[in-house]
Amino acid sequence: MTPAPSRRQFLAGGAVLGTGAAALGAGAMRDPSGKGTGAHHRMEHGGGVNGPSFRAGVTVDHGANGFHPTRVLRDFDYGQVSTTPDGRTVRQWDVFAADREVEVAPGVRFPAWTFNSRIPTLRCREGDLLRVRFVNGSAHPHTMHFHGIHAADMDGVPMVGRGVILPGESFTYTFNAEPFGLHLYHCHVGPLAEHIARGMYGTFIIDPPQDRPPADELVMVMHGYNTTFDGQSNQLYAVNGIPFHYMHEPVRVRRGELVRIYLVNILEYDPINSFHIHGNFFDYYPTGTRLRPTEFTDTVVQAQGQRGICELRFPHPGRFMFHAHKTEFADLGWMGFFEVTS
Repeated sequence: MTPAPSRRQFLAGGAVLGTGAAALGAGAMRDPSGKGTGAHHRMEHGGGVNGPSFRAGVTVDHGANGFHPTRVLRDFDYGQVSTTPDGRTVRQWDVFAADREVEVAPGVRFPAWTFNSRIPTLRCREGDLLRVRFVNGSAHPHTMHFHGIHAADMDGVPMVGRGVILPGESFTYTFNAEPFGLHLYHCHVGPLAEHIARGMYGTFIIDPPQDRPPADELVMVMHGYNTTFDGQSNQLYAVNGIPFHYMHEPVRVRRGELVRIYLVNILEYDPINSFHIHGNFFDYYPTGTRLRPTEFTDTVVQAQGQRGICELRFPHPGRFMFHAHKTEFADLGWMGFFEVTS
């Protein structure tokens, strides 16, 4: 029996994932013309000057995947809105669990378990009444566990309240939106690590009673893919679904405009994750539950389930890299660029 390839082997190239070759290693930066990366640019680990795991100009079939990471950045779902007789805002969502195959790298297909076939961001305001109708169309039992304040029978864990939602069943989670801040939700059925690592998570934003200052708002969910299913480590890392996506399609922002990043870490099998930006600093609001920043920095570290809001203005135009400051994560997909225009 051939042992599963390690992350180091992926960095060296030639490992095979799922139904296709990883193609993230030895020839990763090969110029189609055959001229661009000569022997003097190659390194002993099999990579090129741009990193052992990066392949320029090659991407996945976003249409077949059913989502596009560039659109996910600014896609906020405010639900179906109604008002009670006493004037209270009610928001309702339909969320479907589905098993689907996602191409996470060229030719590499991952059997994911998903909410609405992507990483959805649900958004509301503090004090709203929320109704989330969860329909389990998966072949596996699931729940929706929201981070926030709610009654025990709405907690989305086995053996409490409605408990596990079996395949074909549905349940409506009803609770008040509190406290304001940046939160998340995920399945809470065991084995919990596998349910989360397979993709059962999303972002949950509760706006404060008074709006934050106007900004170009972005959601970035940090996660990974355990493609060998050994329950030990990840072979690929990503933001919003696809490794290296924002290297191919940089995040476009405007010089001098306030940019607000809702940053969430849902990474399994690794104890921490991080976010680092080049050439700039940002104000950091842990969990987003306070309106004053706690730090002015260019790097933050988050354990699983931690999240925070990053706010900054780019004073200079050009391309600025962002990535995990765990270099192995960056080499395996967790890196990208901001494209700042005047």
